[in-house]
Amino acid sequence: GRVQLQVTSVEGNKVHTRVTVGGPLSNNKGINKKGGGLSADALTEKDKSDIITAAEIKVDYLAISFPRNGEDMHYARRLARDAGLEAKLVAKVERAETVATSESIDDIILASDVVMVARGDLGVEIGDPELIGVQKKLIRRARSLNRVVITATQMMESMINSPMPTRAEVMDVANAVLDGTDAVMLSGETAAGQYPVETVKAVADVCIGAEKMSQAS
Repeated sequence: GRVQLQVTSVEGNKVHTRVTVGGPLSNNKGINKKGGGLSADALTEKDKSDIITAAEIKVDYLAISFPRNGEDMHYARRLARDAGLEAKLVAKVERAETVATSESIDDIILASDVVMVARGDLGVEIGDPELIGVQKKLIRRARSLNRVVITATQMMESMINSPMPTRAEVMDVANAVLDGTDAVMLSGETAAGQYPVETVKAVADVCIGAEKMSQAS
């Protein structure tokens, strides 16, 4: 949410806005609505084409972005099976409506093989104060329902440009492990960062340390 806009009017397929928080805007950026409620389908035509490509190269895992509910995951699974793909499906939990109730959370978890707490887009839609409890609840429910859970986004973001993480990042990763996450996922830190190897080592060290603490208690 680095650039924030307030909608002032809507005319057909045109949306007029006022910039409330400005900044540089590059191409290929996503958009979120605070509070959720965007009507866009979870699977675009490109997504459907990508599922066919995924089947051709026989991927082991297929991540579905912005699923609204369990039915979106069931639909993706049907498309994958029709294409001959038996991959495990990962639900990237990014929409406010997906975590609105305990029932909606269980619905998305049960329809998936793996659940990802995708904190970037989800945090924009529900706000950081809400994200704290939602992350913990998603991890707890995924484990209760015997699903793998991944915690992702800004785990060690400062290491894109720094060889060492901040203490806050260390504690964030450790707390996710102590909450019961099965994995933490890096993004820009390794995709575009200056210290990808150091980042992986730092995250691994913190995870091992947190797991030892959990076992000791």
